[in-house]
Amino acid sequence: MGDWRFHTPDGVQDGLPDDCARKRAIESALRAVFAARGYLEVETPGLEFYDVYATGRGLAPQEALFKLFDSQGRILALRYDGTVPVARLAATLMKDEEPPLRISYVGGMYRSAGAGGGKQSEFTQAGVELMGPRTAEADAEVIATAIAAARAAGVESLQVAVGQVEFFKALLEEWGLSEEDAEPLPGLIDAKETLALEEIADRTGLPAAAREALLLMASFEGTFDTLDRMEALTRSPRALAALRNLRDVLRLLEEDGLLRYVSVDLGMLQSLDYYTGIIFKGFTYGIGFPVLSGGRYDNVVAEFGRALPSTGFSLGVNLVMAALRRQGSVPPKAGPDTLFGYDPSVRARAMAFVAQERAGGRAVAVDVQRRSAPELRAEGARRGVARVLYMDAEGTVR
Repeated sequence: MGDWRFHTPDGVQDGLPDDCARKRAIESALRAVFAARGYLEVETPGLEFYDVYATGRGLAPQEALFKLFDSQGRILALRYDGTVPVARLAATLMKDEEPPLRISYVGGMYRSAGAGGGKQSEFTQAGVELMGPRTAEADAEVIATAIAAARAAGVESLQVAVGQVEFFKALLEEWGLSEEDAEPLPGLIDAKETLALEEIADRTGLPAAAREALLLMASFEGTFDTLDRMEALTRSPRALAALRNLRDVLRLLEEDGLLRYVSVDLGMLQSLDYYTGIIFKGFTYGIGFPVLSGGRYDNVVAEFGRALPSTGFSLGVNLVMAALRRQGSVPPKAGPDTLFGYDPSVRARAMAFVAQERAGGRAVAVDVQRRSAPELRAEGARRGVARVLYMDAEGTVR
């Protein structure tokens, strides 16, 4: 049997000083973006009752949850995501708060290895939830906040793909496909399996417009041009309303000067039972996973007893760090900006000087090895500390 004292479990890792410094800087930048837009931070427990995620149709895949028992034998789960605990909070402790609720969070999430982005079992997510309004303005605000958050975290090369799951649901209703025939379509569209889609269209006798819509969803991305083409392929009022909603969101983002970050992808169809309208993912180069994702989920808070239409997003802090690393962005060197030494005979004066420096915002590391000034300067050069000071026996600092 191996000796596991020197290892970490699969999917988790230690954070070294430089990475921790970058992570804290990113988290601070994200909090600043959220606060500037009126989102109030909450903190939910790292442990939830398993029932929180198993409610209704299930808000998280059971196999991805870390489960354990409390002293009374009740099943607990480590926090899987930020949205579901916030939904519980909005329906319980915040049940008397009038909407809209603007809530933000930054915290650690836990998923069985392979279920989270980047095969991580422990990772940090930051996000916002806008609860109450069921409007294109709310959806556009959340997407704009996601873009601002990614840029504040250091991601400049960003592309946000926006879809509309209600549109696809309406098409299935219009086409009258059986549940058996409809079940594989989202996966085939997402994987761009056009030959398989054509085979299903042939087998089920879909009309030409439906066949064209399927193939467009699997292969075509754009902005307003995508909506124009799709509108010509359906007569369903429900589908056309979904496209109008998406068009309204695009227009708002265009007015905000953000359309350069956005493309329409109507083939993005994951989590159809969870999302109810707009859905989006944000990508950058150097990493094969979306660094952010979100959408409209009007039925989740209702699982906890409060009807509260909602939209939101989460950003993976660890994924952003991985992307920045692969893009060649070097994290700032962690450590003090000043290394300070002193002659033992003037310790009281030296400590008063250090206190004054720290009060002025300096990060000062005090030498505790009684090194001479030349030795201290050599140590500063070795560690890359830009400012090395020494107080001599006369109290002079140089």
